[in-house]
Amino acid sequence: MDISLNEIEKFMPEMEINMTRSTSALQDRKNANNRIKRMKLSNIVAKNILFLFAIVTILTTIGIIISLLKDSIGFFEEIPIKDFLFGRVWTPLFSEPEFGVLPLVCGTLLITLISAVISIPIGLFTAIYLSEYANKRVRKIIKPILEVLAGIPSIVFGYFALTTITPFLKGIIPQTEIFNALSASIAIGVMTIPLVSSLSEDALRAVPDSLRQGALALGSTKMETSLKVVVPAAISGISASFVLAISRAIGETMIVTIAAGARPNLTFNPLESVQTMTSFIVQASQGDNPHGTVGYYSLFAVGLLLFLITLGLNILSHYMVDKYRKEY
Repeated sequence: MDISLNEIEKFMPEMEINMTRSTSALQDRKNANNRIKRMKLSNIVAKNILFLFAIVTILTTIGIIISLLKDSIGFFEEIPIKDFLFGRVWTPLFSEPEFGVLPLVCGTLLITLISAVISIPIGLFTAIYLSEYANKRVRKIIKPILEVLAGIPSIVFGYFALTTITPFLKGIIPQTEIFNALSASIAIGVMTIPLVSSLSEDALRAVPDSLRQGALALGSTKMETSLKVVVPAAISGISASFVLAISRAIGETMIVTIAAGARPNLTFNPLESVQTMTSFIVQASQGDNPHGTVGYYSLFAVGLLLFLITLGLNILSHYMVDKYRKEY
């Protein structure tokens, strides 16, 4: 069949359009492939960077453990573990030193327990109020105040305890010593309130609203719904906040160093001066113990014991979260 020149010229625009579309489709496919390659490369880079950060964290933890173990061995070569854990006298700087850590452990637990009595109830009921009762306007006022309280340096709380709380306690109870466990415990309790309230509120707000509506529909009051339905449903997160607050109190350094004193005292009287494990570490790191002596190595032995206690509390926290976790 013969095709005339006019017919060819007639179909030329359509052919050019088809060729343009084909070229455009090829270019789009090429661009899509390049974009997929870039996405895969960025994912690989991001994965490796995050893995590197995780490895740095793990290696740092392993380095801390090795450092504590290595220097603690020098201490336990001289002092039996039994005498260290159950001895009742702690005088590492005396001419005849004693290394019974019970006074430090007792002071630490005393301050921790009193601070927990303050922070846990106040923090929990604050969280219940913010989650179940407060409107948005009130929440916008209280939440920033708690955040400011959480951001105050611990050394400020320490001087607040020494210059304000202690004189107040002496006015009520004259036999209160200048450096005492009670004022330090109150300051630590106030400091850890935002930790308990924030984590507990998050746990309470994660409870499905259908549980609240069901309890109210069955005739429960707002308080009964909060305490008997919402709190038990969020008990895993709430208990974790309690354990973390206790761990924070055990590891606190500046407040106890400033307000509680530096006298290793095996007592349960909060009005007397005590020394905690963290405050001893501060004292020992100031150079009073010559390097290589048993007193110097006692710093790492106490640090190792403190590490094991906080590690045990963290394990307990994870266990409680896993045991009481509820899925909705």
